[in-house]
Amino acid sequence: MVHSHGYAVQDAKSSLAPFDFERREPGPSDVVIDISFCGICHSDLHQMRNDWGGAIFPMVPGHEIMGKVRSVGADVKKFKVGDLAAVGCLVGSCGSCDACKHDWEHDCPKQVWTYSHKDKRGDVTQGGYSDCIVVEEQYVLRLPEKINVAAAAPLLCAGITTYSPIRRFKMGKGHKVGVVGLGGLGHMAIKFAKAFGAHVTLFTHSSGKSEDAKRLGVDEIVITKDPANFKAVANSLDFILDTVSAAHDYQPYLGTLCLEGSMILLGAPPAAPVSFFNLFGRKVLTSSNIGGIAETQEMLDYCAEHNVLCDVEVIPMAKVNEAMERLEKSDVKYRFVIDMATLKQ
Repeated sequence: MVHSHGYAVQDAKSSLAPFDFERREPGPSDVVIDISFCGICHSDLHQMRNDWGGAIFPMVPGHEIMGKVRSVGADVKKFKVGDLAAVGCLVGSCGSCDACKHDWEHDCPKQVWTYSHKDKRGDVTQGGYSDCIVVEEQYVLRLPEKINVAAAAPLLCAGITTYSPIRRFKMGKGHKVGVVGLGGLGHMAIKFAKAFGAHVTLFTHSSGKSEDAKRLGVDEIVITKDPANFKAVANSLDFILDTVSAAHDYQPYLGTLCLEGSMILLGAPPAAPVSFFNLFGRKVLTSSNIGGIAETQEMLDYCAEHNVLCDVEVIPMAKVNEAMERLEKSDVKYRFVIDMATLKQ
């Protein structure tokens, strides 16, 4: 077994606190990683509170993991001791279903999430708010040497969640892309859409975000507080990336899509009614959920080459509960990342 120290919640009402636990004994195909940084995702907060049901406690959250390889099993080919390595949302899948054959392991019916899930051995997975992790080689990602490790951590969730639909729908030069919401997901949707050459329109409820939107390269801003503002972009957008997690009305946004336009939900919002008539014009309303291992590696390589990174606030572990409170208030630009060197301070 591998001893690990981290922070965990004991139930859906408790705060994060120091927690010692054992990870599985590494096998021949396993990589043991000493964690340097771990991003804080809004889904960590949802899981800690069991908002989606099925949470397993005690829970060590965290699926935006950056670190260095401590040791490797005898069958490991792609990693050696000292290599930079990363682990995202996924640490297991069946390997044989249609989704896995297409490198879409995240859609596998037997996928294993990085924490609060049971792996094929029946063990409960624990995440990256800790000093180390044991993961099968095929779910470990290579980190380019020149990448800023702390700023890259949220790429493993916020990054791939926005990159994947942009690649799937081949968004780029000549396209007009709308982004709903300017937060952890939204700022990465803007960065990727601009990097691929698209014209970007931001939909935001707050006029106070206009300056930051311009800094990120947004071409147009629609303040959604006034419904009349939607008219300026009616029937004009090829795609919309909706990053908002709170309940909201999709109808005004669907009205901004052009013929055969697509709106992709990324923020895991609650169910909302959609009018049959608002989808006239061959419009598509769909969703997207992270990406497979190969696509995530492609994204990391792209980001290192083109310097597309997250805007982060690095915090010590001692401030993790304060960060959760601030996250709930959207008081961060735009992702928190925990410096694991502070774990035992």
